[in-house]
Amino acid sequence: MARGTWLLDRLLVRGTATVAEEIGGRWRRIRLAGVGGLDWEPGRHVRVAVTEFSLRSARDMLRTYTVWDYDGDALELRVFEHGEGPGVRWARELRPGAEVMFKAPEGGFTVRHGAAGHLFVGEETASVAFAAMMRSLGGQAQAIVEVGDPADRLPIEGDVRWIDRGTESAYDSKRLVEAVAALDGLVPGTVVYLAGEAKTCQSVKRHLLHDRGWPRRDIVVKPFWTPGRRGMD
Repeated sequence: MARGTWLLDRLLVRGTATVAEEIGGRWRRIRLAGVGGLDWEPGRHVRVAVTEFSLRSARDMLRTYTVWDYDGDALELRVFEHGEGPGVRWARELRPGAEVMFKAPEGGFTVRHGAAGHLFVGEETASVAFAAMMRSLGGQAQAIVEVGDPADRLPIEGDVRWIDRGTESAYDSKRLVEAVAALDGLVPGTVVYLAGEAKTCQSVKRHLLHDRGWPRRDIVVKPFWTPGRRGMD
């Protein structure tokens, strides 16, 4: 057995794609079966091998996707098609029956149960995590989600306000800061979950800390991307 293959078998889980399809907007649904015994909490992600292993391409081999749902045997992803990177090409070319290798679910961006309330703020790249986390709360939460196209709205349980930005950039979104600033009746003890574009997360967090006096301990931040940066979740 080649050394690279041996390492992959030690580090990654093997599953079989049973569904790989478009579901509207720029989203694709991918279902991986035969992956029982995983430890998953809503909000956690997996790192998927989207290219074949080689020392030359190792840096581009893994891409991170938040888990939409897991039923104890099959794991579902929602992959957002943005750009033309290796992850997007993998999602578009994947067909049912193909083997998929990925790292077991990981990450600390999960629900803080027992909080007085829950508010989720971010753009479409955060909506998979938000949907899974709010589903685990029985929809008893609020969300403010910005999208570039109404077709990119995923089904999210709970009180969701959608903001359409049209063709404007999602980078450093003032629209999300303004939406949070205009929010009335935010109950003390509410945990605010910020995810998506890093600069926007920073701006919303700054507003919460300095304008609202929100406790730092009640703000959870998970930046997924920002222009010009690689290696973010």
